[in-house]
Amino acid sequence: MLEVRGLSKAFGGLKAVDDATLDVRQGEIVALIGPNGAGKTTLFAAIAGFHTPDAGRVTLEGHDITGLAPHRICAAGMVRTFQITQPFAKIDVRENVMVGAWLRTGERAEAMRRAEAVARQVGMGDQLDQLGADLTVAGRKRLELARALATGPKLLLLDEVMAGLNPTEIAEIVDVIRAIRDSGVTILLIEHVMQAVTSLAEQVYVLNQGRMISHGTPAEIAADPAVVEAYLGHGAAARLARGAAHA
Repeated sequence: MLEVRGLSKAFGGLKAVDDATLDVRQGEIVALIGPNGAGKTTLFAAIAGFHTPDAGRVTLEGHDITGLAPHRICAAGMVRTFQITQPFAKIDVRENVMVGAWLRTGERAEAMRRAEAVARQVGMGDQLDQLGADLTVAGRKRLELARALATGPKLLLLDEVMAGLNPTEIAEIVDVIRAIRDSGVTILLIEHVMQAVTSLAEQVYVLNQGRMISHGTPAEIAADPAVVEAYLGHGAAARLARGAAHA
């Protein structure tokens, strides 16, 4: 569904992404992990049109989308969320989600219907009238997810949607993401919460200093000495391996 080939992006003398390649097949949940500063968000931004790659190619369902504007990529069926959530503070949840829904309809009633359905899908059905400014961190994360989902994506790119959440909230979001995939949306996610990676991802890519250093199942990643050295450490690798064995 998504093919990224040899993608590179530099900022001055810093090569943030260096010859990165990955694949996401339809119906999968794929994780992108790596240390802080590895280039994960820059890679997401280049895939989704927020940065123009210096080299490489991005194709979505066989169509070259390299360097297209974000709104055109969104219209083609791929949308990303942002690690730092920015809800429209002075409008309610329903209207926030309607911002995404307007992509697929020009009718207010239909945009409202779609927004309410998506809000229920992410567990915000009882918060439709709450202002964006009044949401908790977990509520803002769900709203960010709902606003993206309201655009009707085929492929959803999630940038650390679980950052800042407590274990109960993480477990709830894991269930929401799994249900979104089961509804027919393919998912590529950046995540530091290894419990979530193990629970959700069929395939994992590991980025370090802008380069892909490993790719495989969660169990294979946990056993890769390069990944243990660069990112996981032995304790986290052991936990990841145990989680993969029980997933």
